[in-house]
Amino acid sequence: MKRRTMIGMALAMTGLSLVTACGGGSGGSGGGGSAAYNAGNTSVVDASTATGGTLNYGMTNSPDSADPGNMYYAFMWDFSRLYASPLLTYNPAPGADGLKLVPDLATGLGQISDNGLTWTYHIKPGMKLSDGEPITTAQIKYAVERSNFAKDVLANGPSYFAQYLANASGYQGPYKDKSPGGLSSIETPDDTTIVFHLAQPFADFDYLVANPQTAPVPQGKDTGANYQTDPVASGPYMFKPGSFNPNTGFSLVKNPNWKQADSPTVKQYADQINITYNISGDDLDNRLLNGSMDVDAYGTGLQTAARAKVLNNSTQKKNADAAPSGFLWYFPINTQVIPNVDCRKAIEYASDKTLFQNAYGGAEAGGDIASTVLPPSVVGYQPFDLYETAAQPTGDIPKAKDELAKCGQPNGFSFNIAVRGDRPKEVQTAQALQQALQKINIKTDILQYPTGDYGTSYAGSPQFMKDHNIGMNTYGWAADWPEGFGFLSQIADGRAIRAAGNSNMEMLNDPQVNSLLDQAAASTDANTRNGIYAQIDKIMMNQAVILPELYAKSLLYRGPNLTNVFVTEAFGMYDYTQIGKKSS
Repeated sequence: MKRRTMIGMALAMTGLSLVTACGGGSGGSGGGGSAAYNAGNTSVVDASTATGGTLNYGMTNSPDSADPGNMYYAFMWDFSRLYASPLLTYNPAPGADGLKLVPDLATGLGQISDNGLTWTYHIKPGMKLSDGEPITTAQIKYAVERSNFAKDVLANGPSYFAQYLANASGYQGPYKDKSPGGLSSIETPDDTTIVFHLAQPFADFDYLVANPQTAPVPQGKDTGANYQTDPVASGPYMFKPGSFNPNTGFSLVKNPNWKQADSPTVKQYADQINITYNISGDDLDNRLLNGSMDVDAYGTGLQTAARAKVLNNSTQKKNADAAPSGFLWYFPINTQVIPNVDCRKAIEYASDKTLFQNAYGGAEAGGDIASTVLPPSVVGYQPFDLYETAAQPTGDIPKAKDELAKCGQPNGFSFNIAVRGDRPKEVQTAQALQQALQKINIKTDILQYPTGDYGTSYAGSPQFMKDHNIGMNTYGWAADWPEGFGFLSQIADGRAIRAAGNSNMEMLNDPQVNSLLDQAAASTDANTRNGIYAQIDKIMMNQAVILPELYAKSLLYRGPNLTNVFVTEAFGMYDYTQIGKKSS
């Protein structure tokens, strides 16, 4: 935790002018390691440069999208780097070194000028897409335009570029705006140079170009919402022709036009990578343990039965890592459904967080009980405990009833709870919440929805939530980058609320919070910024718009046939760009 804080502070204080770390070696800064419990948290387990074989990833539902411009799940940001290369990425190393930004398509970090309003990047010449077309900065410009300004077509993913680029308010995206120049605040003076002009200084801009929205998309080959079925690849792998099926998954094969020298931070070890959708949680765990499946793509850890089996079996336990994920597991409390703050405080006091912790595997494998919005791993975190979580983790029913009386509902009220039904641990936490709220006569029904559409059609749709009287839902959040703004902006800023793909599920639109976020974005002083993030955290908890559950850990299982396995702190799961497979 402290290591992440120190690196984030260094980034903020230096304007992200880190010396780029080397990313080519499979050992990284953590060195090689043999199989041992938690070895993958600090070292590379079974380092190897061997190639060949097939890697099999599984998940219990489907992702939000396989389109690099239309995804927001952390596991897809991690996985998509295998076929979609952004300008920058994270250093492939365990521990704190994994938080450093390094070049991917770009030759280096951004060059800042014009009082922080202009950021310039150069890409390596001679790189090619999977179909042989040269990679150009015009394709990167188009990728940003489609992903940030066409939310009616591509609803997922953040909108940071739309928020911070200059002259962006009237631009409607490339599907509607057919002008040849596109967005004027992104310039491509030549095929290897791209220049971003900002409306205001934003010290963290390098982090924005590390997300998959800067992976190149050739305009003439963009098929809009269907692009995910066969995106043109810029990474070491490409989609196997005809393999994409929205119900079963897809396969990756080696991209013949990719060269290791183009992207030293990613590897091309396996011959093929399969990702299979819609496997039940227990079945997926069983396949991981028997070796027929290699990686749980979600990266959120084993379910209850397998977790107990692994922790109580020394042979299997040595292949597991209780990884600090950087996630906060929490329930947003929807202010448009539960508008009274005292009613929301009643929920905070009544909740039994020990049951949440048990659902995720206890303190060792599930995480620590949370009392704040910011997790300890994020720069700006300051500990506080408004609802006496540490003193009474099972809840304070008398205080909860007092708050109900204050909100004019002494006999309780009712609402629905939305969950990702294919995630058993989330279903269990919702049941635990339901059980606790019954003690103060708050009645709830649990509504289950699929993970793939959860953030767009269900929990991510304010109108759907309101129409179905959904006052709370299960959710998890990790920083888009390891600093307070990267954690808070999309879940706290009222201006980030949108009709679909909404992440501010509590529907908080507080002018003070919005203003504080603007102040933090423009400030180059680390202490000022960190103080602002802590202030926002306290405002959100005072307004009881989030019920924190856990500062999450995930019990991850790495099969003994895998090579180069380690937890990347950038995503809180295994680094999918490095994994290979031993020859049988």
